[in-house]
Amino acid sequence: MNNTDIFKRLYNQYTSRFIIKIILAALLSVLVAISTSATAWLLDPAIEKIFINKDQTLIILIPFAIILAFTTKGISLYFAKLIMINVGEEVKKIIQTDMLNSFIKADTETIENKHSGNYISNLNFDVQQITRMLSEAFLSLFKDGLTLIGLLIVMFYQNWKLSLIAIIMIPLASITAKVLGKRMGKVSTQAQERSGDLNRYLIDLFKNHKIIKIFQREDFEKSRSEIFVNNLKEKSAKIAAVYIRSAPVMEFLTGIMIAILIFYSGKLIINEELGINNFFSFLAAMMLAYQPVKTLTKVNVAIGQGLAAAKRILPIVDMEVEINSNEKGKSLDLKDGNILFNNINFSYKSNYENKVLKDVSAEFSGGKMTALVGHSGSGKSTLLNMIPRIYYPNEGNIKIDEQDISKINLNSLRKEISIVDQNVTLFDDTVLNNIKYANPNASLEDIYEAAENAMCKDFIENLDDKYETRIGENGVKLSGGEKQRLSIARAFLKKSKIILLDEATSSLDSETEDKIQSALNKLILNKTTIVIAHRLSTILNSDKIYVVDQGKIIDSGNHKDLLSSSNVYKNFYERQIKQN
Repeated sequence: MNNTDIFKRLYNQYTSRFIIKIILAALLSVLVAISTSATAWLLDPAIEKIFINKDQTLIILIPFAIILAFTTKGISLYFAKLIMINVGEEVKKIIQTDMLNSFIKADTETIENKHSGNYISNLNFDVQQITRMLSEAFLSLFKDGLTLIGLLIVMFYQNWKLSLIAIIMIPLASITAKVLGKRMGKVSTQAQERSGDLNRYLIDLFKNHKIIKIFQREDFEKSRSEIFVNNLKEKSAKIAAVYIRSAPVMEFLTGIMIAILIFYSGKLIINEELGINNFFSFLAAMMLAYQPVKTLTKVNVAIGQGLAAAKRILPIVDMEVEINSNEKGKSLDLKDGNILFNNINFSYKSNYENKVLKDVSAEFSGGKMTALVGHSGSGKSTLLNMIPRIYYPNEGNIKIDEQDISKINLNSLRKEISIVDQNVTLFDDTVLNNIKYANPNASLEDIYEAAENAMCKDFIENLDDKYETRIGENGVKLSGGEKQRLSIARAFLKKSKIILLDEATSSLDSETEDKIQSALNKLILNKTTIVIAHRLSTILNSDKIYVVDQGKIIDSGNHKDLLSSSNVYKNFYERQIKQN
């Protein structure tokens, strides 16, 4: 996407809705330009009438006009900036909303392939650069561009020869700005990357704070943090250095220009080709023009930064949405809850050549429990995530009660599925809202019943504020067993007919596991249940067990059958018996 396309995209998608406000700011910029130019022009009659001709009739009027011009400029500039700040913040809100919506709707695999710290940096750092370009930079283009034109008119009115010499400075400043703009775009990209690194480290720091303490790695992490902070500082300092690099160039050019103008204007005055009043008016206009020229050089830098940021942001806004939701598709007609995998092949996008699932065919009987057993990384969780269409097969199809789930409305499909994962996800909210997350329309009675069924009631009643207790980031104030029971309570509240259990008790002690297992047994009663089990003792009564190895189903049967027919399963079982 080239720069022109980016500008069109930003205008059509984000700024066009504020066109009236932008036009109003532009009109106010015209007043700024007129009042600034009028200030320079008024010096001509002021010097001629008052100081040369000693005419007292304008001694009050001209100073008053100058005050009026400056007042008009100040008020117009204030409201123009206020309008564009408002537009910028609105655009910022819309872009950030679009990005967040994109995150929410995105394919899970896409999100997993990029660290959250980088996304946070995009959301804050990059959006700020775009906002600055669309508000500050474009206002400056209006305001300073028009002011420069007005002052040039005044300069040419006073003496066209001097004006031609003066405008040589403008293309020189433009070349400087263009070079700096390109450099700034490159440096700002590097700064964004370092900002993403720091955000990523900060997330890891909070997540692993306890581990840092246990292993006494404070000094190590202090050194690491300094590296991340220093890297960002270096890039930020480089941005600042590039940003101010125009200052000595502009000052040097200005000095040369003033020297030449004084020399040449002196010649013109001596030869009576230029009046002293005309010279001072011209000089005032030229000095006033210095600020807009200086600002316009910075505008190009801001535009360079904004365009570089937009090239990083727009792909996120356009990020591939979740697996086709098929909103117009049929609703799932769930009867028995039979699930059938037909010749499923699957590879992650990041490593397409490596098949995670290879020609998998399996049947999960409705209303019964089926278990998946296998080494870590064998493909069990991936297979499980195929059912709610978190992942979608490259080949083959999955049917529920003879209905191809790819042709089913996604919301309708997921409504019938609950999952209890070993890695419980909770929000920094109340206990009540965390349970209610599964069914926002649930009554308090339903929530209390779900909590009781999941054996949450006792520990919730012991919390300071009971159901209104905030549990902290990812339930940090709760034990592993308590978090797991809240997850089960959600499943109870959702009342789904298909239950997916992904090593739901793997990290629990035996006593807590017994409690959780009792709750799970109640949850899965007469439900189509698929279990990934770390402890084989929890799945011995499964109606069917599939043994998964390297992305393939190599054996199937009940516990008794597999002990005699599957060496892999037998080894699993015997190893756990020895450990116990």
